[in-house]
Amino acid sequence: MSTPPSVPLRVALVNGSFEQPAVTDMAFLPDASQTQAPRHVPGWLTTATDHMVELWHSGFNGVPSAEGEQFAELNANQVSTLYQDLPTTPGTKLYWRLYHRGRQGQDTMALDIGAPGSLVEQRSFTDGNTAWGYYTGTYTVPAGQGTTRFAFRSVSAAGGNRGIGNFLDGVFFGTAPLVVLTKTAVPEGPLDVGDVVTYRITARNEGGGAAERLTLTDVLPPGTTYVPDSLRVVDGPNAGVKTDRAGDDQAAYDSESDTVVFRLGTGASASQGGSLANTAALPEGTTVEYRVVLGLETAGTRVVNTAVAAYENRLGTTPEPLTSTSDEAVTEVRPAADLDVVKAADATTVTVGQTVTYRLTVHNAGPSPATGVTVADRLPNGLVFLSADASAGAHVPETGQWSVGELAVGARATLVLRAKATRAARLTNTATVTAVEKDPDPSDNTDSVVVCVEPAPACCAPCVPRS
Repeated sequence: MSTPPSVPLRVALVNGSFEQPAVTDMAFLPDASQTQAPRHVPGWLTTATDHMVELWHSGFNGVPSAEGEQFAELNANQVSTLYQDLPTTPGTKLYWRLYHRGRQGQDTMALDIGAPGSLVEQRSFTDGNTAWGYYTGTYTVPAGQGTTRFAFRSVSAAGGNRGIGNFLDGVFFGTAPLVVLTKTAVPEGPLDVGDVVTYRITARNEGGGAAERLTLTDVLPPGTTYVPDSLRVVDGPNAGVKTDRAGDDQAAYDSESDTVVFRLGTGASASQGGSLANTAALPEGTTVEYRVVLGLETAGTRVVNTAVAAYENRLGTTPEPLTSTSDEAVTEVRPAADLDVVKAADATTVTVGQTVTYRLTVHNAGPSPATGVTVADRLPNGLVFLSADASAGAHVPETGQWSVGELAVGARATLVLRAKATRAARLTNTATVTAVEKDPDPSDNTDSVVVCVEPAPACCAPCVPRS
């Protein structure tokens, strides 16, 4: 399979199946040049001097349409040519297909394609009045041809009536389908570990023909976790919330491959993609979304994600598999540092006047280096600061703040703090560590130690009595 190159210029007929304007049985209507008329046939022009086009509704006079609800008769009031002029890019491969049928018997018409004024017959078609004939082909725009005329010319009709013959329906002339994917991540970021990101992917068919069997797949980026039941077709065919289970609807999440799948377009099912019309018919295309959680692994990185669409070009005689890849959705994730602090006392029972020695250890479990690491450790009433020795940074006794500074992943810093017990009490001393980076697990950012301070023993009686 291959990703199609950008089409220089999309080519597609207007009103190829003659569905506009709607008619009840049969009507003669002005062609597209007669814009002053309240009702005219969009897209199509005729060489007939009266500028009239004949449209039939399916079933009128017992003739069913080949596609849709309406079709045209090439011979309206005169033997004429029905055509459209389209802007084209030299070298572009164009596909054509059509249905043809006689009215009273064997009718013949020709398909002419080329620059206006120098058309070249591509093929002629002869069909009876009992069934529609179906025909396909291709045409490559020659060098220097910026406008291409696609024309049906009446050759002959059974019965000899100049106003009868050559039914036409389901006409297509244009470029292959070209699905263009646009992917966004919401919110834009930068974000933190643990935040939820919504990925939205829009598929638009910027080609001419419909993109058939359209399936979108998106492998979750490393370090993210899928949010259950977040699959949704936001707009377009089959819009609505989808389940995660395969086989339920047009979307699914595969936990083994960590992939979301959407089958998109009209007629999409739980097992097969549908048909996505070009942007002339469906300007906004179709949009899907799902959500992920940013894991610890993504801290300090750029999370990059793309989606891929697989579809078929069925304008030719055999289906042509094609793929398209979206642009990158990039999310900046801020660094995260999982810090923990452990506080201990050399002795948990002392007497008034003795020294209490505390030992604090700060550790960075990562995944990012920690900056601006600070430990708040204010002494409780009943303890008077004596001294402090820090392996990193500086300690301010007046505030009890230990400014550690930077702490690499896996690194530890220690503080030994000494204080004098001044009153009998049960004293709780608490230390709390913080940093500039978000801590994904703040449950171990605080630790406390309880020290029981007992009264000093009373002075004993004199050993030798005085005389």
